Amino acid sequence: MTTEFEKRYGFARADVTLANWRTTPYSRWSFHNVEEIVPTARIACSVETPETEVVSDLLDQPMDTGLDTAATPRAFLEYAHTDGFVLMKSGNIVSEYYAPHSGAEKNHIIFSISKSMTALIFGILEADGVLDADKPVVHYLPEAAGSAYGDCTCRDVLDMRVSLDFEESYLNVDGHYGRYRRAMLWNPPLPGQPVDTMVGLLTSLKKGDGPHGGPFHYQSPNSDLLGIIIERSSGRRIADLVSERLWKPMGALGHASITVDAIGTARTAGGMSMRARDLARVGEMLRMNGVADGNQVIPTAWVADMRTAGSHQAWVDGDETFLPEGRYRSQWYQSGLEDGAFCAIGIHGQWLYVDPSTETVVVKLSSQPNPLDDELKQDNFAFFRALCRV
Repeated sequence: MTTEFEKRYGFARADVTLANWRTTPYSRWSFHNVEEIVPTARIACSVETPETEVVSDLLDQPMDTGLDTAATPRAFLEYAHTDGFVLMKSGNIVSEYYAPHSGAEKNHIIFSISKSMTALIFGILEADGVLDADKPVVHYLPEAAGSAYGDCTCRDVLDMRVSLDFEESYLNVDGHYGRYRRAMLWNPPLPGQPVDTMVGLLTSLKKGDGPHGGPFHYQSPNSDLLGIIIERSSGRRIADLVSERLWKPMGALGHASITVDAIGTARTAGGMSMRARDLARVGEMLRMNGVADGNQVIPTAWVADMRTAGSHQAWVDGDETFLPEGRYRSQWYQSGLEDGAFCAIGIHGQWLYVDPSTETVVVKLSSQPNPLDDELKQDNFAFFRALCRV
């Protein structure tokens, strides 16, 4: 007999495994239910609260999306494999979209937007005097001595300017990247081979050819190391810190989560899941210079630095062709455009886009088949800019 699950998703729950959960069609379900695939820790909100979808006619209004085949926002969102979409203007949700398998109260993995969230915790702890971005990594993590991180600063890590002998290859199943995926428990173990912990793997990585502090190189291990630095310096687990210093003060209405490895180390480079609306609340808080619900959640100076600092030359000299005028600072992307737009991006089509000039926040959570799709990334960016003009 065909189950209700199969009718809804087109495959059986038993078909989804650790080996295929990030591939189509299984990702339409697994991206909402990561805790059934990988161990997770809960990021608690104060009181989990139901939310009702905002219905507006904006989705079906003609709009220049930049694509001939997507003449309305709804058509673009369907074209771009969207699971959940939230549009905020001046702090109010004015439009939402959820795919049939999604919904306003469902969590969704945000992949590398987790990096940007983790950096906010670093900023909070730096204001507390617990952390200092200019100090060397080994000040907080002595066992990093002898690795790529043995002679770099936390600022190098925050800005992805570490010289690291590591290739960010999402489809790789062997070599450094395959070992990395197995250490975070996102890929099945290899028969007869031990599984690393995140700490063990990261402190075994070697330095690249150049010096630290040079060109921008996007390498996820940096962001996982950032989480370990935060946990070591604070004596607290990331899930608890995010809950107590960000999620509850911000007024999040849903519990979030983060994946962990075999010894409970958080996967801060990509393991967070949350509601689309709560992610939009993060964007609105940053638009308001770190203030949410009347609380100064993120230090104003940290937000200002994130939005205005960062080396354009390091960006140009690096390996990124996106955002010709761009910069990267504290795990956030800066557009370099006059509108001051900044964003956080995750593979498979996860976006948090903030345009202060039009008081706009956009969240787009997706199950895009290709982890990296440069053409679709450009399409998404153009779509967000069009929304800001509405």
